[in-house]
Amino acid sequence: MTNRYRIDELVDFEVYPLDEPQSPKYKSAVIDARAQLGNDGCAVMKNLLRPAAVKTISEEIVQRKSSTHFSTSSMNPYFHSTKNPEFPDHHPVNTFIERSSGFIPGDSWDSSLAIDALFRSEHLTGFIRDALETNAVHCYADPLAGLTANILEPGQQFAWHFDTNEFAVTAMIDEADQGGLFQYVPMIRNPDDECFDKIQKVLDGDMSEVKTLELHAGDLQIFRGRHSLHRVTRVPRTSRPRHAAIFAYTAEPGVIGRVERTRQLFGRVLPAHEEAERLRVRSDQLID
Repeated sequence: MTNRYRIDELVDFEVYPLDEPQSPKYKSAVIDARAQLGNDGCAVMKNLLRPAAVKTISEEIVQRKSSTHFSTSSMNPYFHSTKNPEFPDHHPVNTFIERSSGFIPGDSWDSSLAIDALFRSEHLTGFIRDALETNAVHCYADPLAGLTANILEPGQQFAWHFDTNEFAVTAMIDEADQGGLFQYVPMIRNPDDECFDKIQKVLDGDMSEVKTLELHAGDLQIFRGRHSLHRVTRVPRTSRPRHAAIFAYTAEPGVIGRVERTRQLFGRVLPAHEEAERLRVRSDQLID
């Protein structure tokens, strides 16, 4: 199926000339993104999407909301929901917070859509690669978690957690009237140290190291979420829903997500997940 959307119809090339990587504007945008990422692992490209693109992608999300897998559960930051007797009760591993949200899975989209054109654009992945100063960026091959939309209905929240992937890319599509704020603690852990004490302080309500972002429709965010604790605050019951497009990328091609987390987020797994789990080699020894 041929995609009818051109990337320059979706992204404002006057402000973000993704097709001209040698242009001063492109280089300036990359330098700015690198500075933001270097500062605290989070970069926001304001108004990267054209208003018409936001409207189109919003319609695509709303049309597919019936396929959303909603779930409400008590999770620790590592997406585990059962007590671990190897750790004390007052410990991040045994601190469980309500997570209530939904995801539209990757197999709900098709290649004719604007959201798919944006996700797979070589211009966009090239910019992300340059911003992250990495050699390669590949679309996450996971058939459910590669391209998704996160749905927060009124009353829902996405509790404190870490990401499986080293980084994630989010496009804000529909803002909540109130709440639905992205909050994070930059680089609170590292591959050699879980830093449980610092994490527990945040879970106990210490906001001294927490940063808050107000993302607006059309903004694109690159976030290093593997080592930065983060959440989306509760959307009030009087608010409209919050919709965000989630574009997942990996440094290596062909990566498939974990069975347990896939089932938690989407309510099911596919044979590709089971096969990948059998062959998996861990990239780090972090608890999740």
